[in-house]
Amino acid sequence: MREIDELRPMTAGRLLALWRESRTAAEEPLERTLLCNAAVLAESCFFQGERVFRDGTAVLEELTGRQIEELLRALAAGGQPAAGVENPAFDQGRFETLREG
Repeated sequence: MREIDELRPMTAGRLLALWRESRTAAEEPLERTLLCNAAVLAESCFFQGERVFRDGTAVLEELTGRQIEELLRALAAGGQPAAGVENPAFDQGRFETLREG
């Protein structure tokens, strides 16, 4: 996945317009939803002030369903995208043990 350092929320009106555009592009509900979600991310994902994706098609070509879902959740929460970098030395079991005391 390309680097994304900013998720810019859009207005409700713009979101509605994208939903209506996707409705005319696809009749099947799942396809319509995927097209709309991709269009939302194309307009919301930025890196160093520049859009990351040229359009919704680029989003669909480059991201997995899981990546799309994670970015949409972060956008909906008003947060920033996860760094996408995992620490290979991190031990989840040890962390849980330490957390429990």
